[in-house]
This record gives sequence, C-alpha cells and structure tokens, in this order.
Amino acid sequence: MTFQIYTLGCKVNTYESNVMKDALENAGYQEQEEGIADIYIINTCTVTDTSAHKSLKVVRQCLRKNKEAIIIVCGCMVQAEPEKAHLEGVSILLGNRYKSEIVSFIEQYRKNHQPIIAVENIMSCPFETMVLNNFNRTRAFVKIEDGCENYCSYCIIPYTRGKVRSKEPTVAIQEIASLVKQGHREIVLTGIHTGHYGADLKDYSFPKLLEEIVKIEGLERLRISSIEITELDQEFLRVLKEYPVIVDHLHIPIQSGSDTILKSMNRKYDKSYFLHKVEEIRKIRPDISLTTDLIVGFPGETEELFQETIDTILKIRFSKIHVFPFSLRKGTKAEELPNHVSEKIKKERVQRMLEISKKLEIEYMEKFIGKKLLFIPEKYEDGFLMGHTGNYLAIKSTGKKEELHQNVEVILEKVSYPYVMAKRVD
Repeated sequence: MTFQIYTLGCKVNTYESNVMKDALENAGYQEQEEGIADIYIINTCTVTDTSAHKSLKVVRQCLRKNKEAIIIVCGCMVQAEPEKAHLEGVSILLGNRYKSEIVSFIEQYRKNHQPIIAVENIMSCPFETMVLNNFNRTRAFVKIEDGCENYCSYCIIPYTRGKVRSKEPTVAIQEIASLVKQGHREIVLTGIHTGHYGADLKDYSFPKLLEEIVKIEGLERLRISSIEITELDQEFLRVLKEYPVIVDHLHIPIQSGSDTILKSMNRKYDKSYFLHKVEEIRKIRPDISLTTDLIVGFPGETEELFQETIDTILKIRFSKIHVFPFSLRKGTKAEELPNHVSEKIKKERVQRMLEISKKLEIEYMEKFIGKKLLFIPEKYEDGFLMGHTGNYLAIKSTGKKEELHQNVEVILEKVSYPYVMAKRVD
C-alpha cells in the first residue's frame, strides 16, 4: 500500500512525520509523493486560527482525492478540538500521542474497518520516545523534549502538548550518534520548549546534554531550533563559549519589544533583560546570527507600543524576524483581553515589520562579503550549489553536483537577496 504524509506547523511535527514515514517504510508501505495514495496522514497544527483552517483544508483535499483511502488526522488540532477534525470519511484520529505506533493503528483499521479515535489527556502522558533512523544527508532534526508550562496568554500549545517531558539522555545521544554515523553533518535539537530540557529529570539540564552531544565523533554542527532568552543562563553561555561545534546561530523568540505587551502576554522577561542577555551572547560570539519570532497586533497594542517594539528590534538588530499577526485562540487568556486590534492594522504592521526584517537581514549578510566561509550544499540547480553556513546564511555558489552534502569553502561576493552569492575556493 502507498501513503502520503502532509505536515503542517513546527519542526517537532516535521520530526514526528519523519518518524511515521520511517515506521511505515520499515513495515513495507511505500511513500508516494504524487498522485493517488492508499493512505493519507495529515499531521496538523493549531498554533494559530489560520493553521487550524489550513489543516482542515488539507484533510478535505485528501478526502476528495480518494474516497476509498485510509485518512489519518493527527497532531495538535486533533488534540485541541477532536470534534472539529472528526469529519465524515476520516478513518483514524490521533492526538499528540501514539504517532510512533502509526503502523499498529493502520493494521487495526484494515482488519476491522471501524473508525479509531485515540485522543488522551495530554497532561498525564509520559514522553513518547521516538527515534529517527534517517533524515537526509545534510541536516537531521532530533526531538529531545515535548510540552510547555509557560502559559503565555496567547498560546494554546500547553493544552495540546502537555507538561515538559524529556527524552532520556542516553537515548538522545545514541540517536544523534547513529545519525552522524550515517553521514549527517548537522544535528538540530528540537522540542516544544527545547531549552527547558531536563526540567523533569534528576540532576540533569540542557547544558549538560549539549556538553555530551558535542563530544560525539564526527559531529560538525549542532544547532538549537529555538530557545527562550530566560534559558540562556551562565551554564549555557559557558558551553556556548567552549564548544564551536555549536553554530553561530540562535533563534530566540522575543514576541514583543514593549514591556506593556510582554507583561500582557505573560512572557517571563522585560526588554531590559532581553537586551542584557543579547549583550552577553555577543561578547562570546560577536558575529552570531540572532533570529526571532514576533507577534504584532496583540490586544492593547497601540501605535505607540508598536513603535516601542520597532525601537527595541532596531537596538537588538536581529538578522531575521519571523513576523506573525496575533491570532485569537479560544481557551487562552488573550481571549478575555480588551482592545483587540483590527485585521487591517495587523496586516499593515506585519508589512512594516517585514520590511525592517529584510533590511536587517541584508545588513547582516553584508558583514561577511569578502570573507571565506564553509557551507554545506543541500540542493543543486542550474549549475549552482545552494545551502547554508553555520550562521545560517543562505548561499548560492558555483560548484558541482558531486559536492552536495559536503563542506565547501567559498568566498562571499555579493548579496542577491535572499541569497549571498559566493565563489568556490579551490
């Protein structure tokens, strides 16, 4: 039987979809990237209202493609609102547990032809250990943590992912060592609240895990998908300073640059704390790329408070900003807040912030013109190699297809947004 997997949302979902793909292929099922498949798996997202609608749209598309197919809907939208995902024709509903047991659920359905609903109380679920055997030859994501207990006022994720749960260190290290042995040059650590790894383990922490991972023979790059500013404690900064295998790139969500809005969001810092931590990081890694997430149009965000955010962003000088308009999620504290911002104003602010982001991104790129850097090509197209440096500059360089997934030294020549054009160093 053939299958197709549709993944919406975050890198954790990407990892979990690849785990399901591995399990299915190991059981004899065949992935079919195009055309009609026998099984459709939709790994949903619900972090915003838009993502939930997109998830449902994909489900309906799959239902139309093949009315005889086994339709499996899983993930955050199912965990949050199983009744919304329970459309006529859906065969299996899974929340955020049992994705690693996807083959068993399919076999059960094929035997009985009865709809299956497996959505548990996520607050009492243990960590579901998943191990990925293969990803691609360049970059592999490894999920080390699940759950979040920050309860930001705008966020539904704690209710769809549950409490912080960590993968056992030995399991995580073995998984990474295996991926490196298979030829992956870069490992990306991911989770719902990655930097909070170890909070549920005895005498263990995220910096301790990092110190063990960096010693794995053959590992060239270690990247953290995202980390909160409050988790960049002195122990983390020490590890960052001592081990260059940790790349010159940190993604640190700021969400707002206004103290008033940060407090209303129930974030755990103010802008002064954030700015101070950025100074500490740049003392250790002067050329580090700092990227971020930002929500605009949060309830109560006046033009003056939005301008305060712009001022903060310009002080920090992020190298890229992922901008999101505020999206109301039912059941969150933000639902009760007054002074909601109109869609028109949100759209305008998104555009203004994206323009700032592009200028800052080009400014960061231009710092490296004329310098030699290593990059790992991930794609070959029209005679060019394309990939990323450790500090996540998107490189487009002359080269040969045989150099894919290898370290290539280049001289950066000019910015041709969104790429930096480069020439191979012979």
